[in-house]
Amino acid sequence: MTVTSSGIPITVSRMMIKYKQESKNSKAEATVTAGILTAIATAIPLSLLVFSKSGILNLLFSDPRCLPLLKIMIPGLILTSVYAVIRGTFWGNKQFLSYSIIEFLEEAVMLVAGILLVNIAVDFDQGTHMAGYAVLISYVFSFAVSVFVFFIKGGRLKLPTNELSPLVKSSTPITAMRTSTSLVNTLIAVILPARLIFYGATQSDAMSMFGTVFGMALPLIFIPSTLIGSIALVLTPEISQDYYSKNYKTLKNNVEKAIKSSCLIACAIIPVLIVLGEQICQIVYSDATVGKYVSLGAIAMLPLSISIISTSALNSLNKEKQTLLSFFLGASAMIVCIFFLPKIIGINSLILGIFLNYTITATVNVALLYKYVPVKIKVIKHIALSLIAIIPSALIGFFIRNMTLFLGNIFTAIISSFIILIFTGLIMLSLGLFDFLLENLSKPWLPLLKLKAFKKRNPSDNGN
Repeated sequence: MTVTSSGIPITVSRMMIKYKQESKNSKAEATVTAGILTAIATAIPLSLLVFSKSGILNLLFSDPRCLPLLKIMIPGLILTSVYAVIRGTFWGNKQFLSYSIIEFLEEAVMLVAGILLVNIAVDFDQGTHMAGYAVLISYVFSFAVSVFVFFIKGGRLKLPTNELSPLVKSSTPITAMRTSTSLVNTLIAVILPARLIFYGATQSDAMSMFGTVFGMALPLIFIPSTLIGSIALVLTPEISQDYYSKNYKTLKNNVEKAIKSSCLIACAIIPVLIVLGEQICQIVYSDATVGKYVSLGAIAMLPLSISIISTSALNSLNKEKQTLLSFFLGASAMIVCIFFLPKIIGINSLILGIFLNYTITATVNVALLYKYVPVKIKVIKHIALSLIAIIPSALIGFFIRNMTLFLGNIFTAIISSFIILIFTGLIMLSLGLFDFLLENLSKPWLPLLKLKAFKKRNPSDNGN
């Protein structure tokens, strides 16, 4: 699904917007067809590979019960690949409600079908097979509904005469980046425990430390990615439209708003996790040790958020090759960290590696945006001030936390989080970090202000 459903939908969305701005609707429709054909052509051989008798996929599974489950679900790959392309058309047409409802219903169908099918299973193995069928049913559902909605909303398909080549060329870097992300995660899971063992840890301790950080701490650190991902989803068609319509001032404003909003979201959460990591993880995981890693890695939220939003913005500007390069630069730094630093800082080398990864990626991406956005953006000052705001917020947070520890973890976390968020908001307000939002809110009042000013200057209107 990473191979078939990552780069193609984004590229379809961007190319549709480009052709519509050029009043070439037939080419936009041909792009959709090209996307569907490319997705199917990629999904079919991957699906057939699962049924191959060569046994090559057995190398991926240590448990022989896994392959039968994959065979149950794999027919859904072709369907969900087509749905992914149609999802790209929803993005390109800014039909986010349709996309969101279908995604929600897909999850609901999977849940209901899973409950019903697993409950009729007679043993564990049959239950897991039934769960696989529930996944397949949800893929069939989302495919059928998306195709129906696509045509109901006026979607059309045309022969992709000259669109296949540019689509593949543009989508390949994004697909390579998403696929490489999965491969890098696999490398981390192999290399880091091995290096910890090499430097003296037992196998069980190495796997335990890795699971604690990678499986428990990082999901909390990646919390902003959910919100930032939503912004990025809406941002892609807006930036593409501004770029191809040569509305460069609006393009600049949208890029700035996206990055600044991402900073605000990240920097509101960072002090909370720095201060209350142990209390939160004691509540969530019943393990305060995880919280130490969360507190240590929380600062990575800021470059993570900037990296996500800037990558989306650059892809919207048809700079997929550049984002792929910045990804590899960051990933290389992370691999170097987890290979050489476990001897010195142990499992913390993963946290440092992740921080360096996203810091490098975000830095390169922002530099590229300064280069490629025709009207120069201004976000460096905002990012620096956002970092500064974290310091006093964390300090006041530590004070409040220590004052409320006697209340227990739950009340300490609730009270301290509330005060930290308010204090952080006030600091950001005093530093002018909300100015870009307040400017937008003030726009509806500008005509009224101008009218009042005119009346003051013109006494001859007799008060009318």
